[in-house]
Amino acid sequence: MCEMTEFTEEDLDQYLQNQVDLRHRQVSKTVEEVQKIIKDLTSEVSVKDGRFQSISNSGVHSDSLKDQPALLAKWATLLRGRCAFNPAIQVLTPTQFLISVPLRGLTGYRERQARRWRYYSLSGSRRQSPVREPEKLHQWLELDSFLSPTQEWHDGHVAIEGDIVPAKVVSVFKEQVEEAVKSRSLASKVSVLDTMGSVVRVAVETSEAQIEVELVPTVELMHSWPKKARWPRLLKRWPPADRIRCIKSFGFNLLATSNYHWLLSFSRAEQVLLGSIDEDGGCRRKCYRIVRQLKEDVWCPGNKPAITAYHLQNLLFWTCEKYPNSKDWKNLKESVLRLVRKLHKCASQRYLKHYFVGSYNLLKYTNTNDLDDMASKISTFLDNPAAYIH
Repeated sequence: MCEMTEFTEEDLDQYLQNQVDLRHRQVSKTVEEVQKIIKDLTSEVSVKDGRFQSISNSGVHSDSLKDQPALLAKWATLLRGRCAFNPAIQVLTPTQFLISVPLRGLTGYRERQARRWRYYSLSGSRRQSPVREPEKLHQWLELDSFLSPTQEWHDGHVAIEGDIVPAKVVSVFKEQVEEAVKSRSLASKVSVLDTMGSVVRVAVETSEAQIEVELVPTVELMHSWPKKARWPRLLKRWPPADRIRCIKSFGFNLLATSNYHWLLSFSRAEQVLLGSIDEDGGCRRKCYRIVRQLKEDVWCPGNKPAITAYHLQNLLFWTCEKYPNSKDWKNLKESVLRLVRKLHKCASQRYLKHYFVGSYNLLKYTNTNDLDDMASKISTFLDNPAAYIH
């Protein structure tokens, strides 16, 4: 381990300036290009079917929040001076994005105790045995959960027996996307990719590269917090109580990513948490960006990595909760190595808890060989980090 002495704060600063910042600028440019094209695409879809909105109406820009200036002001303050991506866009890797497409006509949500078994197939016919219950990060969604869902949501193309069925919603959305892509303005920029199951993946041509985008119909639920997300945890000192209240006020989303069950997502909460993470002058965000760069270049490169930026974000939040004090985040070198060791442990044990729904393992379905391979590469890095930080 004697080589460790070669690895200095200056090396890290150089690495940040030469590699990490360059990547950040490139990704920001790509996000802007993709955002513009997908905005045009979703606007086109919205004209044909008003249940799907343009991504320019996502999150804090949604119609349902126009009359809530306090919440909008809070969002603007939290992300002031930071390059805040549209909360609908999640950059998983530099060439792989997930974009939430907001749904219209579902307001006044309240969480219900789901009790009944579902005996239907996706075609709506009766089954002999029930559909399995949702996992920890999933839930059913019933029309009765909303105060007055618009009439179109009662349509048999998207609902069965009072349930809004994600696979059906995606199927309707996919038809509209395929139609919209044929328009003259979009045909050269977007193409629909072949996919298994009910997923809408498109390839978007930017000036630098082809980006694979998964478009996911999304129910946005402001001022609501799911019972499954038992957060904050008892006696935890991070983040501060006022920040927790603020984060919860931005609510959560339900994503149409599986056949029957909706996936809980906390993208707005995560963006607020990440945006305000270094208010005490710490180096948490720098650490995150350095580790993400190393992951993409060295430990887990490629278009379909076992670990994405989303996993790293959850890892960072857990580390912040374990080390809540600003003094824990003053030394960049120590902080980076601490985060890398935690990542090594997660990959080795194939276990990373979701930050808000702590009972769910984010690596549950990840290829174990890929994780073992990554753990081995991180181990090599930890033996001699100086060889990589240059």
